[in-house]
Amino acid sequence: MSKQASEFQEKSMSLVYRGKEIFKPLNTGRIDECVSCVREYVANIFFYTKNGVTIMIDAGYNYPRLKEKMGWLDLNPASIQHILITHQDTDHVGAVETDSEGLFRSATLYIGEEENRYLTGEKRRRVFGGLYKLPMVKIENKKKLLKDGQVFTIGDIKIECFLVPGHTWGHLVYLIDDSYLFTGDTIWFGADGGRSFINMLAEDNKLAIRSLAMLEEKLRGRGLNPIIVTGHTGWTDNMDFAFAHKDKVCNAWRRQKPHDPAAPYDGYDESDDTEEKARTVRLPKQNTEFMTLKNLSGFQKQK
Repeated sequence: MSKQASEFQEKSMSLVYRGKEIFKPLNTGRIDECVSCVREYVANIFFYTKNGVTIMIDAGYNYPRLKEKMGWLDLNPASIQHILITHQDTDHVGAVETDSEGLFRSATLYIGEEENRYLTGEKRRRVFGGLYKLPMVKIENKKKLLKDGQVFTIGDIKIECFLVPGHTWGHLVYLIDDSYLFTGDTIWFGADGGRSFINMLAEDNKLAIRSLAMLEEKLRGRGLNPIIVTGHTGWTDNMDFAFAHKDKVCNAWRRQKPHDPAAPYDGYDESDDTEEKARTVRLPKQNTEFMTLKNLSGFQKQK
């Protein structure tokens, strides 16, 4: 399923999304000394390294260049023994599905108890307002099932997971060392800040919006200000930017407003993702120049 789905998206989905400024993936490279990422078409997978231990966050597509691009970051797939899964969509688990190349067969997957029900067949993933049922995802790796709010460690790395249902019923986000929040498909960043992720791919958009508001409440209530990393639209260290439009959802049926000059015309075009850049250029955060009350008010008037 992952191979077929990945090939379909590369060949066909780019036609649907061209010019709409929906997907804004980071190129392969490093955010900082701890976090690096690989670009796979419109998606990113991430690696967190501390004291010689590297964990992987999501497993991306069934992507033919994954080993090559990991090499740009001096990462060896065989060294990855722990993979945190936000949710089971094929652009987040493709590299560990049974028809994949098998780069991570020995890795343990960490996935939410509710999300695992898709993998057992107890639930079926639905998109387009519940009208379309996706094929069942099949994975043979060893799994550790997680509960909402569970805290655990891998080496010296502290990990806390939060349940944020909506995009899928069991979607998790991962707070690592109280400093980095990997959000998968929970938040979508536009030029004027964050929204709930793409409307047509959610199980329940209203629930996704409520989950996003609760996530912000948890972070602010604990006085946390982590670097927030998304699966398709980059990262920010600005909480106000990340949750600027938490009561709204990204409408993927239309071109996004306000216009984002940094958004690629076709997110599936990887020609600017090169080894030279991966090794020499730090990955920039999402533009926050609009984040004043005056500008935000101006954006609201445009809608």
